[in-house]
Amino acid sequence: MPCPRPTAPNLTVPNPTALGTTALGTTAPRPTAPCAIPPHILERIVRNGSDDQRSWALSTLVQDGSHRTIRVHNAQLRSAQRGAAPPRLDPDAGPRRTVGDAAGTEALPGRTVRTEGEAAVDDVAANEAYDGLGATFRFYSEVFGRDSIDDEGMALLATVHYGDHYDNAFWNGRQMVFGDGDGELFQRFTVSLDIIGHELTHGVTEDEAALMYVNQSGALNESVSDVFGSLVKQHALGQTAEQADWLIGDELLTDAVSGVALRSLKDPGTAYDDPVLGDDIQPAHMTGYVQMTGDNGGVHINSGIPNKAFYLAAIALGGHAWERAGRIWYESLRAPQVRPNATFRSFAAVTSRQAGVLFGADERKAVAEAWREVGIAV
Repeated sequence: MPCPRPTAPNLTVPNPTALGTTALGTTAPRPTAPCAIPPHILERIVRNGSDDQRSWALSTLVQDGSHRTIRVHNAQLRSAQRGAAPPRLDPDAGPRRTVGDAAGTEALPGRTVRTEGEAAVDDVAANEAYDGLGATFRFYSEVFGRDSIDDEGMALLATVHYGDHYDNAFWNGRQMVFGDGDGELFQRFTVSLDIIGHELTHGVTEDEAALMYVNQSGALNESVSDVFGSLVKQHALGQTAEQADWLIGDELLTDAVSGVALRSLKDPGTAYDDPVLGDDIQPAHMTGYVQMTGDNGGVHINSGIPNKAFYLAAIALGGHAWERAGRIWYESLRAPQVRPNATFRSFAAVTSRQAGVLFGADERKAVAEAWREVGIAV
């Protein structure tokens, strides 16, 4: 869930166009990097919020630009070092968590307040971060046999209380960083397990498919994070596909916001409708695909289409969504056929094939039908 360069936000007004698409501004694209709150929501707060809310949102947008540079740099370092690190002595040792406290500054990683195996501390955000890292690690380990983010035992680091009313959380290529939110629109960002799972999954995608963060490949990148962020929460709660709420960030919004979450995989476009945040403009079908230059080509918006496809597949397959639908998407992410510039259609074709290879003809048919229902023929 991305972040823009440190420039003034794009405040262009949406303009409808033909063929069921929507152009959201015509300014030059501003590259962004995954963060929990999409730039278009922060830009709306800058436009519609109170003086304090506008100030905090603009500060968040400016800081998010520098995080993009750091994340790209860290990802390049990890790529260059891949294969050079010694193997873990004990692959079953579990997560190696460290939580730091930035104490309202922007210094990373901050003062260490909790490390692996230590008891809970007198800081709810630090404990939520610690537990969220653990739940995500356990999900990938128990469901897919994956050893941390890089499948090589990568230590899990997090910093809480980052910045002053910082309205975001992000994965910077090496660690998680959590703001406390503004307290008026957004709660502290450690409160949402699916947000933690979402951001850490950006690291998994980075390691496996390296999906380019622009246009359809970028929307797939965001969708994969939403899918597995939701599955992390479902796994922790022991929920079936039918029992799950399929919401991302439902604990994050304060009571002052008219909405239930940041996004809905079940019903894209219905998560919020608020005077400050605006309305949820995610499409659930290719007829609503958004053509835009901002948000790296609408990566946070058009991700609603593959999100809906996964939801439909998970419901059709039934049971715990991570057992079949999740396995299909995970193995597809790892498949060599998924290139960094993958499109919705090419990714859909891989998921359909993987469903047949992993499970059988019925599962392949269910996955193909899920994609067809969102306007993508396999």
